[in-house]
Amino acid sequence: MPLSPRNRNAWKHSWRRAASPPDRAEQPPADTPTAPAAPEPVQLDNTSVVQAALYRDGRRVSTPDSLAETFRQLREYPDGMAWIGLHRPSEAEILSLAAEFDLHPLAVEDALEAHQRPKLERYGDTLFVVLRAARYLDASEEVDFGELHVFIGRDFLITVRHGAAPDLSAVRKRMEETPDLLALGPEAALYAILDSVVDGYAPVVTGVQIDIDEIETEVFGGDPAVSRRIYELSREMVEFQRATRPLVGMLHALMAGFAKYGTHEELQRYLRDVADHVTHTSERVDGFRQALTDILTVNATLVTQQQNAEMRALAEAGFEQNEEIKKISSWAAILFAPTLVGTIYGMNFDEMPELHWAFGYPFAIGLMAVVCVSLYFIFKRRDWL
Repeated sequence: MPLSPRNRNAWKHSWRRAASPPDRAEQPPADTPTAPAAPEPVQLDNTSVVQAALYRDGRRVSTPDSLAETFRQLREYPDGMAWIGLHRPSEAEILSLAAEFDLHPLAVEDALEAHQRPKLERYGDTLFVVLRAARYLDASEEVDFGELHVFIGRDFLITVRHGAAPDLSAVRKRMEETPDLLALGPEAALYAILDSVVDGYAPVVTGVQIDIDEIETEVFGGDPAVSRRIYELSREMVEFQRATRPLVGMLHALMAGFAKYGTHEELQRYLRDVADHVTHTSERVDGFRQALTDILTVNATLVTQQQNAEMRALAEAGFEQNEEIKKISSWAAILFAPTLVGTIYGMNFDEMPELHWAFGYPFAIGLMAVVCVSLYFIFKRRDWL
């Protein structure tokens, strides 16, 4: 649950005051009445605790049912390691972890607020890692992204998961089946988590490759809805690229600290393998983005060509229609001439020129024929007929 800016500032201020020793000048005199006792700490419901366990020499020795019990048992085992898994924890739970393990306020603030970029930060003896996991949903043909925050200390590892991916229960089970590796400490669990997140990218890469092949078929098949699918997949590839590209630098930073922090040789091999997989995945994602850009260009070209063909067909249809209109208009004009003459001579008036002329009828018929033939040749010369 994210903090508002006012609450966040107040929390940071109270954190710094609690972490720094009080000044002597601010301490009350001995005869000053003591302040009322502090209220009892907030009771944690632990609803977000997926699993908490204590390990010694790579083997589980206890499974506490609450954070408070985990803290108590860890103090009883100075050479033990606590592995705490949380899913969308509350502010109170995060603050209790911060107070117990002396987590840095900036890292705690990031853990409370999701939508962080993948990164690696070191605060003294504590390492803070942000990872973006991904999974491919076959039903909707979409890529679903999750966010994972990891705190690593000398004797603890805390995972804060925002989203469905990754499945850390499988990671824990695999590490418990190899106690020799888990005995190397929290760093071994961290590298196992990194490997799980990176391995989870492989099905996504396969699913996206299938989507791109289908999109290519739809593009050349003239599917009008393919443009939307290309755009949506391109946006997913942007998110995928933001999840994978920073990992390359993060893993190289971890490898650069092998000598300084005395990383075990087996973990060094483990991390190099993870780095190789991340590099390969990042290159594939870059290739997908370029392929989608090319497909979008080809689709735009095909759509333009199709529109041009449709416009050409409309223009040809309009031309043919215009020619038909010319023919109809020409014949209408030719037929209108005799109708006009016949209408005039069909008027029943007593005083009309040539009304009783003997050659009136042949003259009218001849006039009609001359007008019709003249109009026919005129329209024929103009290619209207």
